[in-house]
Amino acid sequence: MPEQERSQPMPLAGVRVLDLGRHQAGPTCAMWLGDLGADVIKIENPDRGEDGRASGPPFFHGESAFFLSANRNKRSLALDIKRPEGQEIFRRLAAEADVVIENFRPGVMDALNIGYARVSALNPRIIYCSISGFGADGPYADRPGLDQIIQGVSGLMSVTGFEGGEPVRVGIPIADLVTGLFGAYGVLAALQARERTGRGQHIQTSLLECMVGLMSFQAVRYLNGAGTPPPAGNHHPINAPYGVFRAKDGYLTLGATGEKRWRKLCEILGTEEWLTDPRFATNGARHENRLLLADLISEKLQARTADEWERIFNEAGIPCGPIYRVDQALEHPQVRHREMVVERAHPTMGTVRLLGVPVKFSETPAGLHRVPPLFAEHTDEILREIGISDDEIERLREAGIVRSGPATPGTEEP
Repeated sequence: MPEQERSQPMPLAGVRVLDLGRHQAGPTCAMWLGDLGADVIKIENPDRGEDGRASGPPFFHGESAFFLSANRNKRSLALDIKRPEGQEIFRRLAAEADVVIENFRPGVMDALNIGYARVSALNPRIIYCSISGFGADGPYADRPGLDQIIQGVSGLMSVTGFEGGEPVRVGIPIADLVTGLFGAYGVLAALQARERTGRGQHIQTSLLECMVGLMSFQAVRYLNGAGTPPPAGNHHPINAPYGVFRAKDGYLTLGATGEKRWRKLCEILGTEEWLTDPRFATNGARHENRLLLADLISEKLQARTADEWERIFNEAGIPCGPIYRVDQALEHPQVRHREMVVERAHPTMGTVRLLGVPVKFSETPAGLHRVPPLFAEHTDEILREIGISDDEIERLREAGIVRSGPATPGTEEP
């Protein structure tokens, strides 16, 4: 079913989310919920907008690529939550909302009189998701946390890159993105629990907890006495051969995991003698000698191009693929067929191309139903929805409590 065709309401239709997120983890969490049909209200600083609007380059007609990537399917409300009148308006919104998402440091929301205790007293059904760098309590709770800092502290950078080389960060802000995903996962579970109990709850997560939680078997091997895992390089830390290999005209990835695939690989390469070679006779032996094996396989792969090997191996049931640049991946026919690139009209850019939603629903489709908002674009309509008159909106605007738009964000540093 095409992404834009919907015969039924979206999965989270009727759920209202107040997004106090900044930068990436919080906004991404809210965006996932917006993708599922929630009405997400992005609350921004009325002077300069949310910090992500100034993150760049690149900018497209004044719109930050960074901001565009984390804020589809939202409306923008410019509201000063540092001032008492702004806090009161937020509480009015929260009294009718289902979810609040924030990623300020622990204690900031309470200091602003809009923390979980205050909001849940007004609305016991509220689900309040707090995201921080290191966690709500503990010795590092007050530390600022950014994506790459957490990649380092969590151990991720120590297993990324090559043995003997420098630590390497992952090429995307994986700590921010995964924390946003875990936050949305928690919100969805809390919404389901509320169906049974009638009550909301406070969800707490952090970049550190989410990244440590992703360390998977690398953590389990250490915790159970197998030693500290080294950098994995371009080869799998457990299975071999499974990694990056050089063909005649470039690189490819290949995973001949398991004995059946290993035998098939040897047949294709004409190296059946490897099956009885003690260096390669078992997966453990192949892994111990994985760099030698990789060199030997790459020698054999010089006979054909990467595209030829990709076809041969996949036809034989051995997973194999090219190593694309970002542009090649986004233009790939399979990516386009699965609607992972979508195009929409945009009020200042003319047309904007964004990523699609990776989960497809047969009955209640998700998707891009609203392009990222302009700064303060929906302030007036949102305030009217909670009963604030046009005269009162004008007074709030003159007092600097709100800003109506669309407007141009300020340029001062966040």
